[in-house]
Amino acid sequence: MQRLHLHLLSDSTGETLEMIAKAALAQFDNAEISRHFWPMVRSRQHLDRIVPDLAASPGLVLYTLVNDDTRARLEEKCRQLGLPTVDALDAVTTALESQLGQEAHGRPGRQHLMDDAYFERVDAIQYTIAHDDGIAHEDWEQADILLAGVSRSSKTPTSIYLANRGYKVANIPLVVESPPPQALYGLRHPMVVGLTTAPERLVQVRRNRLLSLNEGTATDYVDGERVREELKFARRMFADNGWPVIDVTRRSIEETAAAVIRLLEARRKRGGLHKPSEKPI
Repeated sequence: MQRLHLHLLSDSTGETLEMIAKAALAQFDNAEISRHFWPMVRSRQHLDRIVPDLAASPGLVLYTLVNDDTRARLEEKCRQLGLPTVDALDAVTTALESQLGQEAHGRPGRQHLMDDAYFERVDAIQYTIAHDDGIAHEDWEQADILLAGVSRSSKTPTSIYLANRGYKVANIPLVVESPPPQALYGLRHPMVVGLTTAPERLVQVRRNRLLSLNEGTATDYVDGERVREELKFARRMFADNGWPVIDVTRRSIEETAAAVIRLLEARRKRGGLHKPSEKPI
């Protein structure tokens, strides 16, 4: 099976870019794609923070950046790293300019209506990025959803996908030797959802991750018995706290997100909680 790191960089929410990538990937079989999603990239400084991740996981870079300076910076850095880049909208925009006899405005995210739902999605994305991997637990009460699970159980990509739907999502890795902050057990507004997976699948995902980082695989991180203990520890925590659990073993990120949304909608019907101005993508 071929493996590819696919980096998606956008100066807006990234919805358009995700749809283009998804449509194109549907044409290929037997490929393992690791998606790296970078929304709201609107400055050289933000881009420079991403470059080390591009270098650590080399692959194909797709982007929708209308700012000439930011785009030139990305292309320059990718040339230095030997990474191919594709402007996902450039050919279409150029053709339209020719046919319409006018230049494109070059405004980030112009294809999205600047309504309340748009700004709510932007706010959700910013919140979710700032609360990835257990960061800033003091702000978890502001979240709509908190995803908990062991390392590599698809917490981050699911969080980003949900954020694009307008949900503020925090996530936390569960580590046997490091108990989560006490704040996790007293949350009232967010719905805490546990993510679990089959141990064999998790070992394979972790091995692939280590290989992509050019690291050895002879560690407890990919030891079968150790992984089973981690998953057992997480499931016990989910059960003790009455949190709903989703098995992501055979689910795509989209399917996992849809299951989370269904759980949240059911909870809101029971409790009358606030619903963000979500729009389908």
